Amino acid sequence: MTEGQHRPIRSFVLRVSRTSNAQRRAVDELLPRYGIAFDPHPVDLDAVYGRRAPRVLEIGFGMGEALAELARAHPERDFLGIEVHTPGVGNLLKLVDANGLSNVRVISHDAVEVLTHMIPPDSFDGVHVFFPDPWPKKRHHKRRLIQPAFVHLLASRIRPGGYLHLATDWVEYAAQMLHVLNAEPSLVNAVDGYAARPESRPLTKFETRGIRLGHEVRDLLFRRQ
Repeated sequence: MTEGQHRPIRSFVLRVSRTSNAQRRAVDELLPRYGIAFDPHPVDLDAVYGRRAPRVLEIGFGMGEALAELARAHPERDFLGIEVHTPGVGNLLKLVDANGLSNVRVISHDAVEVLTHMIPPDSFDGVHVFFPDPWPKKRHHKRRLIQPAFVHLLASRIRPGGYLHLATDWVEYAAQMLHVLNAEPSLVNAVDGYAARPESRPLTKFETRGIRLGHEVRDLLFRRQ
């Protein structure tokens, strides 16, 4: 980093969390098979999957349950998951291997850098961002993933007619998401305001726990023009 440059604000912190032996083993043994190494050059996704098919991206897939369930239910689609936290990467890789999900690939790197350097425009038919870190303290709002510049970048990687699906259990963050997405000229709301949770979106353990605690979940569904 040269003098005068500023370190970019990241939407995540690499927390010290326990990675189980099984998760670590999955990363060591399975990431070379199902992973895509970060490389600041465009990636040929048709070559990666060995076919051309409808393609869905999930950013911040957590422990990977929703992504694995969708990939299992839709073998005709290809799924790419981006996540920085090792326990989640390891857990998804275990699910992928146990279920023989040849239509899943994983990138363990910062999503902003991946989208900027590796993903060509108009690459995805759908993008999922489920329950990103809400960074609830006001002084941390600048760390939130859903910001105008990121949404503009993300929309450019969606094919015309494709969709962007967000979900959060933090009502104030949902309002910010709705404001930011409404302001992006290349996106149009598929409904009036918030969307009902599509039956196709799997419930995760995290979401089930939030509902049990009384959190209100909001879904947002936009289309690329």
